Amino acid sequence: MKQPRILVPTDFSELSLLAFPNAVALAKLLKGKVTPFHAYMQVNELDGFYYMGETSPEADLRTLEKSLHKKLEELAAEYVDEEFRAEPVVCIGNASRTIVETGRDYDLIVMSSHGRTGFSRLILGSICEKVLRTSRTPVLILEEQSRLMPLRRILLTTDFSDNSIYAFEPAAELAEATGATIDLVHIVSFEQFDTLAQAQHDSEERKLKLKQLAEKYLGDLKDQVETEVIFSEKAVHEEIARITKSRPYNLVVMSTIGRTGLDFMMLGSTSSSVLRHVKTAVLSVNPLTED
Repeated sequence: MKQPRILVPTDFSELSLLAFPNAVALAKLLKGKVTPFHAYMQVNELDGFYYMGETSPEADLRTLEKSLHKKLEELAAEYVDEEFRAEPVVCIGNASRTIVETGRDYDLIVMSSHGRTGFSRLILGSICEKVLRTSRTPVLILEEQSRLMPLRRILLTTDFSDNSIYAFEPAAELAEATGATIDLVHIVSFEQFDTLAQAQHDSEERKLKLKQLAEKYLGDLKDQVETEVIFSEKAVHEEIARITKSRPYNLVVMSTIGRTGLDFMMLGSTSSSVLRHVKTAVLSVNPLTED
């Protein structure tokens, strides 16, 4: 993720603007560029007038895009240093679809989990949920309570699948750039075992496998990496939520598709459940690079 092109969607709400300071911090860290982005639907121009501060629906619709572009430029000037600022982009169309399509030309999408509607994170049908489900570009999601910077501690999860390995590289790049530590964690439910003895035997095998993964993919950062196998009575997503509350993680990094190969936003999947419950910033990496 060297010199990343970072797309930051906004609906001009205060909550959506939370993404900008974090995107700028990453751009400074990795020598990237930040592109403010806004999408609007012509069929719902009242939203456009809201953004522009207009009160009359008779305003010239042909000026709307120019007005939105100007507003993005003003926003960029306020939040993004000129050195890290790219030309704003305004698109006509469904917000989630245009974010995903535009995001194909970028290395990272950074967005907050709340927008002007005020809905809670990832409710069914929300823009954020749809972007996460369909984007092939990595997506960084931030809550109002997220504290990404300074980046000191990263939680990297794996279920030992090939898909989960795709999250290792961005985690390693961020750790290398910041000096942050990585906790490489594998979580197992006790429900998988009939006896305690069976679980204990399996635990040693999993610990060895996890260390082997760390050496293979994170070997250059060995002094910054700790491995841990956690046996829990909770569901995996509940355990991840628990440890993010009990440990000062700045970032959770995980693949959107795991061992099952199922789309991560299917009801009940681990990744979607994590994104619904944690307050820590979450970087989701989709191992699929093509539709």
